[in-house]
Amino acid sequence: MAHSLSAKKRIRQNLKCKQLNRWRKDNIKAAVKDFDDAVLAGDEAKMGETLKVACTTLDKVAGKGTIHKNTAARKKSRLSAAMHKALA
Repeated sequence: MAHSLSAKKRIRQNLKCKQLNRWRKDNIKAAVKDFDDAVLAGDEAKMGETLKVACTTLDKVAGKGTIHKNTAARKKSRLSAAMHKALA
C-alpha cells in the first residue's frame, strides 16, 4: 500500500487512465464490429461509412497513446482489405 501523498495520487491517476483506455478500446471494438456486420450484409454504402468511422476511431485512439500508431495502421489496412475483398 502506498504511503506518500504522491504515490496515492499516482494510484488514483492510474485508475482513471485505465478506465479511459478501456473505454477507448471498447469504442474500437464496437466500430470494427459494425464494419464486420456491414461486410456480412454486403451493403456497400454502409461498408464505406462504417470503415470511415472505424478508421477515424483508430486514429484518435492511436493519437492519445492508448494503442500504438502502427497497430492502428495495421488494423485499418486489414479493414480496407476486407472491404475490397467483399466488393470483388
